Amino acid sequence: MRRVLFTLICLVAALPLRAAEAVTEFTLDNGLEIVVIEDRRAPVVVHMLWYKVGSADEPAGKSGIAHFLEHLMFKGTENLESGEFSRTVSANGGQDNAFTSYDYTGYFQRVAADRLELMMEMEADRMVNLRINEEDVRTERGVVLEERNQRTDSDPGAIFGEQRRAAQFLNHRYGVPIIGWRQEIESLTREDFLAFYKEHYAPNNAVLVVAGDVEPQEVKALAEKHYGPIAANPEIADRMRPQEPPQLTERRLTFRDPRVAQPYIVRTYLAPERNSGSQEEAAALFMLAQVLGGSGATSVLGAELEFEAKTAVYTAAFYGGQSLDPTTFGILAVPTPEVSLADIEAQMDEVIARFIEEGVDEDQLRRLKAQIRASNIYAQDDVGSLARRYGAALTSGLTVEDVQAWPEILEAVTGDDIIDAAERIFDPQKSVTGWLMRPDTATDEEVSQ
Repeated sequence: MRRVLFTLICLVAALPLRAAEAVTEFTLDNGLEIVVIEDRRAPVVVHMLWYKVGSADEPAGKSGIAHFLEHLMFKGTENLESGEFSRTVSANGGQDNAFTSYDYTGYFQRVAADRLELMMEMEADRMVNLRINEEDVRTERGVVLEERNQRTDSDPGAIFGEQRRAAQFLNHRYGVPIIGWRQEIESLTREDFLAFYKEHYAPNNAVLVVAGDVEPQEVKALAEKHYGPIAANPEIADRMRPQEPPQLTERRLTFRDPRVAQPYIVRTYLAPERNSGSQEEAAALFMLAQVLGGSGATSVLGAELEFEAKTAVYTAAFYGGQSLDPTTFGILAVPTPEVSLADIEAQMDEVIARFIEEGVDEDQLRRLKAQIRASNIYAQDDVGSLARRYGAALTSGLTVEDVQAWPEILEAVTGDDIIDAAERIFDPQKSVTGWLMRPDTATDEEVSQ
């Protein structure tokens, strides 16, 4: 078995590091950025329009407006009836949807390649001709509130996450939930949506990504035909957001809820994001997360706490590096029923301290790099995944060159780089530690009183 594993690692190591996809980029006169990713293996195309606006760009007191507007974009335009956009996509054998994040909002369709022009025509139409009436706002508000009920308010883990994130970001809008606070969702008006739409939805604030069975020049011609006539918004400026002040003290919180099935601890640290032309620090943090908690069987936390000490049923580490502004690095541990949160937290800290002192296992690092390289290769089989990779990057401050350089930068990360990153990131003053537990679970401090 070891011989087979060694052979597979050697085969993956021989594969190219750089992205294999053929990528062409150009910009229309009105400022629309266009990325074309060629993949001729199937007569399918993914058409994605990304706007450089997300929940972190919302004005204070209007949380949830970016996500709510995403819903309203599927209502009518001057040329399409309410719901006709999605019905047309479906009638042509395709699928469509949308998504909102902190840094972007995206709309996509996956259709047969010969339906690309139709998708461009409809998407360009709703970039400028959206029609919103009071009934649309009323009915869709109910949909959004129900989404919040199901995904957040009915899930103690999701509420816990909201509270931790609000504690992590003292000033930045990353501390506000993407879906918005309930009382602010309830107060948003038709005029709010129209103003937000007119302010942010314009070709010079968007990135078009087309991936699949296409010719770049054909895409350019179609884009010039349908998106080209739309005027740029001259008032769109660089994204200016409130930034974090120096974080000077550790924060801790305990969230109790009778619906909690399994108590756990999460700690997050303020962390630097991936920056264009300078991704090395983010790469080291990405690899640190993989080494510490990427896989229960082979990661440092998993091997020590799940398999050796048997005091945890699950451990993880995570890093949200693709972000326009500073982000977070986190660690998590779910203890076994007989182990307290205080004990598992102490053990988690001991494991990390020992890891920093002893350094990275070079065999483990080599295996991880082989797995990451294989994962990047497999991702090239999904044009939707490729389109998302480039769209999310370009709306988060990165470039096509940054995306293509990322595999080589990851490959160049050394064990020393990872330890250096760990020593910098694990700063208690920039941390939030949260305990999720049932109401009847006493903390160690309460037991001792």
